[in-house]
Amino acid sequence: MPRDRSIRSVLIIGSGPIVIGQACEFDYSGSQASRSLREEGIEVILINSNPATIMTDKVTADHIYLKPLTKQSIKEILQKHNVDAVLPTMGGQTALNLAIDCQKAGIWEHFGVKIIGVDIDAIETTEDREKFRLKMNELGVHVCKGETATSFLQGKEIAQEIGFPLVIRPSYTLGGSGGGFVNTPEEFEKALTHGLHTSPIHEVLIEQSILGWKEYELELLRDNNGNIIIICSIENFDPMGVHTGDSITVAPAMTLPDTVYQEMRDLAIKMMNGIGMFAGGCNVQFAVNPENDDIVGIEINPRVSRSSALASKATGYPIAKIAAKLAIGYNLDELKNAITGTTSAYFEPALDYVIVKIPRWNFDKFQGSNKKLGLQMKSVGEVMGIGRNFQEALQKACQSLEIKRNGLGADGKEITKQEEILESLEHPSWNRLFHIYDAFKLGIPFKTVQNLTKIDKWFLIQIEELIVLENEISKYTIDNIPVALLRSAKEKGYADRQLGHLMKCWESEVHNKRKELGINRVYKLVDTCAAEFEAQTPYYYSAFGQENESPVSDKKKIVVLGSGPNRIGQGIEFDYSCVHGILAAKECGYETIMINCNPETVSTDFDVADKLYFEPVFWEHIYDIIQHEKPEGVIVQLGGQTALKLAEKLEKYGIKILGTNFDSLDLAEDRGSFSNILKENNIPYPQFGVAEDAETAIELSKEIGFPLLVRPSYVLGGQSMKIVINEKELESHIIDILKKIPGNKVLLDHFLDGAIEAEADAICDGEDVHIIGIMQHIEPAGIHSGDSYAVLPPYNLGDFVIRQIESYTKKIALALNTVGLINIQFAIKDDKVYIIEANPRASRTVPFICKAYDEPYVNYAVKVMLGEKKVKDFNFNPKKHGYAIKEPVFSFNKFPNVNKELGPEMKSTGEAIYFIDDLMDDYFLKIYSERNLYLSK
Repeated sequence: MPRDRSIRSVLIIGSGPIVIGQACEFDYSGSQASRSLREEGIEVILINSNPATIMTDKVTADHIYLKPLTKQSIKEILQKHNVDAVLPTMGGQTALNLAIDCQKAGIWEHFGVKIIGVDIDAIETTEDREKFRLKMNELGVHVCKGETATSFLQGKEIAQEIGFPLVIRPSYTLGGSGGGFVNTPEEFEKALTHGLHTSPIHEVLIEQSILGWKEYELELLRDNNGNIIIICSIENFDPMGVHTGDSITVAPAMTLPDTVYQEMRDLAIKMMNGIGMFAGGCNVQFAVNPENDDIVGIEINPRVSRSSALASKATGYPIAKIAAKLAIGYNLDELKNAITGTTSAYFEPALDYVIVKIPRWNFDKFQGSNKKLGLQMKSVGEVMGIGRNFQEALQKACQSLEIKRNGLGADGKEITKQEEILESLEHPSWNRLFHIYDAFKLGIPFKTVQNLTKIDKWFLIQIEELIVLENEISKYTIDNIPVALLRSAKEKGYADRQLGHLMKCWESEVHNKRKELGINRVYKLVDTCAAEFEAQTPYYYSAFGQENESPVSDKKKIVVLGSGPNRIGQGIEFDYSCVHGILAAKECGYETIMINCNPETVSTDFDVADKLYFEPVFWEHIYDIIQHEKPEGVIVQLGGQTALKLAEKLEKYGIKILGTNFDSLDLAEDRGSFSNILKENNIPYPQFGVAEDAETAIELSKEIGFPLLVRPSYVLGGQSMKIVINEKELESHIIDILKKIPGNKVLLDHFLDGAIEAEADAICDGEDVHIIGIMQHIEPAGIHSGDSYAVLPPYNLGDFVIRQIESYTKKIALALNTVGLINIQFAIKDDKVYIIEANPRASRTVPFICKAYDEPYVNYAVKVMLGEKKVKDFNFNPKKHGYAIKEPVFSFNKFPNVNKELGPEMKSTGEAIYFIDDLMDDYFLKIYSERNLYLSK
């Protein structure tokens, strides 16, 4: 069936601010769907309240509404635009819930809007646990024995009937909120009450526990003719009991016998057809009993999901793009596979490599939180490694995490306490993978590891093999290691740094030795079809072999370093800057090369940069790509702290940094040198000192005076930052910092109690400075800027203060030789403006200012970095109307026992934008009245 010509305009609903359980994978799917529909000449209207995304950018849709995701906002849009259809499957649970609310309120019907890409009844069936159970029974799909309860009493009766252990799953929640395993009646009562409160319809499913079974997912696509293809099978490394968003996952499935896989395929197709006949994507989860291969259906998501983003990046098959085309009437056999450019989209991807996804957690931001993993998702981001085998993909994923590890082991950081390891194996937390390695290294028997973790033997054997290999390597030095052994280690994903640790030599010595022996990285295509057909898309990963599939052009080219996994303090806003950096460089005629390892992002979409290297943002991988491609230079100031941290290495190896140079970046981080610049320019700053031990810190505190703001250098998101009010607190915090980051220089600033905080972002070309926005925080100084409500433009700073801010911003930008973006933070006390810090890079607030003023500032800044334009070449024309408020969003509900007070360390996971016409707005008055409520140290 060709395209439905009656659909001329489509409304896409976004997923709102980023929270744990719903992250930037929906920015990726929404952006891709929008581009896909616009290719067909369809007018796209988009609503989303998240300013940090590419999805809410002019490059994505025809009309963008940065409004709260409410029925009222939808009504306002439908009154303005003649919308033919709504696509609610690209914005996660938030978008679906809103679409259902509008359906119940009769809004779609009233405005003559049809829902495409999903069937509302299908959602009802999959979200309502009781309907799902009954439907599966009707289809002959085995499900766990269970019943739903809508009251405490009913819940207790069901528990008595089924017997412990049990699992509780609230209806209509996201990321497993409110769910959990219970083994005793006492635990059950507490969990039942919590579950009933968490569910928006106050209903929970109580069912038998299948803890320890193997978990799998299939990603499906179906068209209007009922043709279904399986995009990919995903196997969870962690067995049932850990939320799939918190599980390490592997694609394709590694330990699934073909007969069981075929049965699972049949069941998935039966389930998808059984819940409703809509065209689009679907994710089905199964559990398999390791004893007898019995299969149980766990759940089905009739929409693009977190796994769809992973499956798209894993196979190269653009699920959201195709799903959007299916939603407007096309069938699979009428569409092309965008990767090959020749084969049909009705062609199941085949993989000749292995994908490993590892989640990224941020428990250090939630002191006192329960770090155990269970049915509620707790991770804030994820990384993906691509390799020719499981071990290589696993090592690459570990290198991508940015948790100060060089891979899985071989870095001297293993733990050796047997009790600690055994406890971790049985009760999984974020670092269990590393503790499995430690267990084998310590000699804990294989059987014990398997009994405690219930992880499939095949995966455990793969990790155990690494220990055997390392023991062998340790017998040699860099001068006498056999070529075959060194090659084997590289093929299994070991970094030069890890091999240097094993052979007690430098990373550079290993690098030089393997080059000398001809053990070099080659680049392979991710081509969706296991190289059966030629692929047109330049989407690469590295491996050790003979044939290189990444030809180097003679065009002038630049590399953009991505921001790695999402975490608190470094999220989607840096991906926004990276994507705009690539688009701007393309406009200037450069071939653009992206290096990143985050599967959820738009920057790792195969058709954003001219070439995508899906590799860890880890020195060795970057250096090899740079040597292969020989770019004009590298842009580091768009990828947050991840990219910035590599500036020193690039400088040392003589690789050109485009924009602000390393010396200036370093100057801003080195508090002593930076203060000298401020002193020379007569710019006030709070009195400070730098200490390398607790004793010096106490001496300094006598000069500077309490309260003190204490923080390590070179960190992002206020990591380990704290306000201390006496010597005892100071000593204890300094000892803590130096334990976590040995050899760090700790900064002590006199804390300006009760000061107003403000920040400015600017573009500088080394001669002229243009301030793109000044924001005033609603909360007083002391709450991290990422956790503050901030207002653009400032709401009550007088002209005298604004003049000081403008003057100091310009002086600092020029004194630091900034070329590109700079963010400066200020504290204002008694009408005097003090400098807190300066960051000569893209900041968290740049996308917010771009959206509020409707100006492409990142595009301008990158053209300045490339030397293509000067600041005076741009005609700045910000649209200033009323005020824009940046509203931080927290995910504290995932950590119920955590202190919700706010201080200098960032805790928010995302943000929304809210526009007001004037300061008498009720919303502003409410948040202004609560400005001191959560301030803590």
